Amino acid sequence: MAAQLIAGGRVATPGGVLDPGWVLVEDGSISAVGEGTPVDRPDARKTEAGGCWVVPGFVDIHCHGGGGAYFTDAGQVEQAVAAHRRHGTTTMLASLVSRPVPELVEQVAALREFVTGGLLAGVHLEGPFLSAARCGAHDPAVLRPPDAASVDTLLATGQGTIRMVTIAPELDGAVPAVKRLVDAGVLAAVGHTDARAEDILPAVDAGASVATHLFNGMRPLHHREPGPIGTLLDDERVTVELICDLVHLHPTVVHLAARHASAQRTVLITDAISAAGAGDGVYEIGGLEVTVTDGVPTLAGGGSLAGSTLTMDTAFRNFVQNCGLGVLEAVAATATRPAELLGLGNVTGRIADGYAADLVLLDESLHPNAVMKGGAWV
Repeated sequence: MAAQLIAGGRVATPGGVLDPGWVLVEDGSISAVGEGTPVDRPDARKTEAGGCWVVPGFVDIHCHGGGGAYFTDAGQVEQAVAAHRRHGTTTMLASLVSRPVPELVEQVAALREFVTGGLLAGVHLEGPFLSAARCGAHDPAVLRPPDAASVDTLLATGQGTIRMVTIAPELDGAVPAVKRLVDAGVLAAVGHTDARAEDILPAVDAGASVATHLFNGMRPLHHREPGPIGTLLDDERVTVELICDLVHLHPTVVHLAARHASAQRTVLITDAISAAGAGDGVYEIGGLEVTVTDGVPTLAGGGSLAGSTLTMDTAFRNFVQNCGLGVLEAVAATATRPAELLGLGNVTGRIADGYAADLVLLDESLHPNAVMKGGAWV
């Protein structure tokens, strides 16, 4: 693979913005980063990035599909990944919605090869261990408490590829399940929950460290009972997911949450369904019919929001242009922090020597001009 030199843009690095900056890519990795006049490498193919931001490739830890494809069908995985990669997502988990455990076992088994092959960074189980009172677009008929046998069966099937599991902590067996997941090296997330503060803290004490799409699918924040929103947002041990599509959350809410959690605990996600990048129409998720109108998916008949049609470049742009956060804060929320959560903080999510050459060139209006994955332009 020929060396490549990307020069002339504003390069977002862990130490700040290099303007103008340059990035040298060799053998799929970043070999040097600098400011001002680029290193003299006449053998390298040069990409002129003047007028662009150069940011790390996005890392999406909560996504169900895109481009008309779902991760529940192994034959559609590559299509879904490609749809999001065009929008700058270079690393992603495949999220699965609530289904009966035997069906989830089949889906996890089918996804293993895509994780071991490097196309996916892992699997996220969003259910079935969720609260029926806050089920959102999950079929309440398949929800269940997290019994030890089910958890162990899913972990055994995953063979290390399950990276995150969302649980409602008020369910019977939730705290032991959290401990079992954490002991297995899996991120335990709190979500789709009707819990009160006293139910949340034991799960966090047991190792739960992620809030699944904070605010959405949760008991609302109340000034006399903080519930999951206040409790998780205020706990320094918990990283909070935010769906920054300006539909699930008002810009002021995003701003407040991100400012309080800071760059160390804020992650933007898409929670995208197959309709992302595929237009309005009728879709399906977890056996439930979804209608997408003007880009907003809801359960058929005008029910709950059913995921999103968001892509990470739009989440990045909304975060900066509509929610009042800075570009470097957006970089942390879309790349650095999620990579750290997945245990990839020394591999991707930063523009620095030795990191994977996963890069996105964003124009002045923060739309993607080009995407690089492992040193190759998408």
